[in-house]
Amino acid sequence: MNKEFLDSVTRIFLQYKKMAEKAMEQVEPQQLFIQANDDSNSMAIVVKHMAGNMISRWTDFFTTDGEKPDRNRDSEFENDSNDRALLMKRWEQGWNVFLDTLTSIKPEDLSRTIYIRGEAHTVLEAINRQMAHYSYHVGQIVYLAKMLKRTEWNTLSIPKKKKN
Repeated sequence: MNKEFLDSVTRIFLQYKKMAEKAMEQVEPQQLFIQANDDSNSMAIVVKHMAGNMISRWTDFFTTDGEKPDRNRDSEFENDSNDRALLMKRWEQGWNVFLDTLTSIKPEDLSRTIYIRGEAHTVLEAINRQMAHYSYHVGQIVYLAKMLKRTEWNTLSIPKKKKN
């Protein structure tokens, strides 16, 4: 059953990655950096935060705390670039670190203890924690993209039935 769990969560994470990418592909490059106000996150900020989280949490996953001392979390929430290519490179870097680690986990590892910000978690708990965290942020990306596209949106799931 544990192998099936790992296979299942890997597929689900990949679905969320693809969903976010399909949403971001629908907007103009400059729209990735739009913030509704100073206290809101743009899609770019969400991407930077997710990538920073993935790199910190999943690098040396079994041997170091998931909150790395060199991570500057606050800088992840600054809209300091307008370069789509650089943003997507960071996105891929985060996902590569995360997925490489996730796919290296063996069923017997699920009960092992790891640490995030000094707090003990089983590997299973850490995976579930990240599933909730990443799906939350993918939802933000999709919402922002859909809001910016308005009527030109290509649905990412089952489309509503249109009445004639």
